[in-house]
Amino acid sequence: MSETTVTKPEGREAALQETVAADTGRGPLRRLRTPQRPRFWFEILLIAVSYWTYSLIRNAVPEQKAEALRNADWIWRAEHHVGIAVEESVNHAVNSVHWLIVGMNYYYATLHFIVTLGVLVWLYRRHPGRYAATRLVLFATTAVALVGYYLYPLAPPRLMRGGGFIDTVMVHQTWGSMASGDLKHMSNQYAAMPSMHIGWSVWCGLTIFALARVPWARVLGLLYPALTLVVIVATANHFWLDAVGGVLCLAFGFTVARLWYGRQPYALPRTVPARKPDTARAEDGPGARTGGPQRSAAP
Repeated sequence: MSETTVTKPEGREAALQETVAADTGRGPLRRLRTPQRPRFWFEILLIAVSYWTYSLIRNAVPEQKAEALRNADWIWRAEHHVGIAVEESVNHAVNSVHWLIVGMNYYYATLHFIVTLGVLVWLYRRHPGRYAATRLVLFATTAVALVGYYLYPLAPPRLMRGGGFIDTVMVHQTWGSMASGDLKHMSNQYAAMPSMHIGWSVWCGLTIFALARVPWARVLGLLYPALTLVVIVATANHFWLDAVGGVLCLAFGFTVARLWYGRQPYALPRTVPARKPDTARAEDGPGARTGGPQRSAAP
């Protein structure tokens, strides 16, 4: 009789880990492409340095005011041409409800960072095998956005000449916007395309939807970028097309991760083996791994 091999559900994760390890091999480059358990201190340092570098480069991009205003006029006309230029109506409607617009101002200023960092921490703790690849998506998305800020300066709707938009932070004197009030001198005013509020929020939403096991958490994951889209328009910080630019940057980020790891981040193993010290790995030889030379048994 022939035997039938059945793969149990609990064995699928281990099988996938073995497949990834076999695909990546032992070369230096391939080792870098192998999912590994992240180091806490390294991740904290990497995120801090990366965000500092991002802010430095973004704010170092020349504020080309005249070109940024011309580009804003062009986008506004283009949206009118295709019938999606409703940002001004949304801005005025939400601004008329004081508690709502104040809440959106604080949402815009804070959740962009809080939720993104929260998802990174959750990945680090619950999905260490997918953490590095998913983080790479976020970093690549942000890096290509810097190119957009340099090549296509764009004024936000609230700074348009004669656009009729309301700067809701200025009007309601709310805290936190790096683009209004006294803080505006610390931030590039004309880096609205692409919208990283959308790029980062869609990254958060897709990650939560793909990996969360609780249904209500997956629903919240989808609602978060949708609400962020309403907020960036209602506060007159972005056009609809800025959001499209953010999604395109995110698509680039996923492409980079797919090419580097050979799989989409969410398809990688959830967990990975603990790291081995490099010295121990170097000392391990055939004899060490097998417990030393084996004596043949007497016949």
